Amino acid sequence: MARRGNSIIKGLDINDIITRLNKAYADEWLAYYQYFIEAKVVKGIMKDAAIAELDQHAADELRHANMVADRILQLGGTPLLNPKDWFTHTNCGYEEPKDFDVVSILEDSIKGEQCAISIYSELADFTRNKDIVTYDIVSQILADEVEHEEDLQALHDDITDFITDIKKKTN
Repeated sequence: MARRGNSIIKGLDINDIITRLNKAYADEWLAYYQYFIEAKVVKGIMKDAAIAELDQHAADELRHANMVADRILQLGGTPLLNPKDWFTHTNCGYEEPKDFDVVSILEDSIKGEQCAISIYSELADFTRNKDIVTYDIVSQILADEVEHEEDLQALHDDITDFITDIKKKTN
């Protein structure tokens, strides 16, 4: 544990920070798997564009998990060691894909990003002016999650607009 590094934390219980970060860590691993598996099972129009987006987001979520794990260790904690614990500690949960249609997959992914945005916004508020290192990390991740939501929503809208246009032309 970094003694001098932890001395910069003002007015927060380090164990509380670790608990919150472990919940975010669980979310990141579940998000990684969600994107990974969605990229494998997605079907439908423009699925190649969706696969590229989902694969990129999976890589980002894995990078986020690494960032969060490193911070937990810096604080003297231990990241969740058993994948079963991800399900009991998650903020956002995990819903297996039931409909493999590209639009449904994108809608599920957008919901996940919206949850992540809420969680990282709360973590940023919690650590602002009290734990600058954790604040910096969660702010970086939050920026990525906002970009993910934007990318997924744009792709979703492009696909649904395309489908609507085709339906108009066939009627």
